[in-house]
Amino acid sequence: MSSGQQVRAQSAAITPSGEPSDHERLPADRVRALFDGHRLSPGQRRIAQYLIDHLTDAVFLSITELAERVGVSQPSVTRFATSLGYSGYPALRDVLQPIALSAVAATPEGREASRHNELQAAVDAEIENLEHVRRLVANTTQVLEIGRELAASVPLTVLGLRISVSLAEYFAYAARRIHPDVRLVTRGGSVAYDALLQSRSAGGTWVLAFAMPRHAKETLAAMRTARSAGLRIALITDTTLGPLVDEADVALAAGTGSRLVFDSYAAPSVLAAALLQAMADADPERTQARLEEYEQAADKHGFFL
Repeated sequence: MSSGQQVRAQSAAITPSGEPSDHERLPADRVRALFDGHRLSPGQRRIAQYLIDHLTDAVFLSITELAERVGVSQPSVTRFATSLGYSGYPALRDVLQPIALSAVAATPEGREASRHNELQAAVDAEIENLEHVRRLVANTTQVLEIGRELAASVPLTVLGLRISVSLAEYFAYAARRIHPDVRLVTRGGSVAYDALLQSRSAGGTWVLAFAMPRHAKETLAAMRTARSAGLRIALITDTTLGPLVDEADVALAAGTGSRLVFDSYAAPSVLAAALLQAMADADPERTQARLEEYEQAADKHGFFL
């Protein structure tokens, strides 16, 4: 092959963005690319992962057989395909089958490496989310201002429903060490309604809400209740658009890791910690006094090993 032919052959394997072409990518990566960028439920992620892990067999199964293998219903497989933009599972299978045929020629070592690298890919995605948070806090003005507002709200209400409960509990647990009255709301409906009204009646001015996907309707209802009661809302969520963001006075976006069956929350957790730091800095004397008081109580009662 001449040098000119070599250059043309190399160029054909590279896309204009500098990435390998579809032909050069591992089949599992080509399948994974079809799913990236779509918000899938945990059940749908199980289907996606099964297709990635068993590509050469799975794409020649009927919809009934695939549903049985994955342990989901046939309608779940159909909804999975339509969520990706296809008319149904047969249309998705038509796209996957040529990729599966190319995978037959792939080496066992390559397929095993692709499987192992799925966890690394999930970590890489989280690193990208953290980079976004890093850029967000590069200008500290907004975070520090929100921290001052939350610190001054007595009581301060922290709202997190369904999957967002863990983030709300973390924030409330830490905030209680530096704030005199933190009220945690982890149940929706009339329970949230009652807690929010009581918080406002007691003099509270702000609610910090966490809303991770899949976004609960109850969260939107609770935020609307808070607003109608006269409370202002700071929101930590994964998106910059939508009805939850529209309802908030201020929204901070931190992406969730969606490469695994269940989301991971490295970026929202770091953003929550940054807000806690801003609250602590907003009233340093109160912060120091409360932390010292807590340490004395912890030593007296032997809280920790």
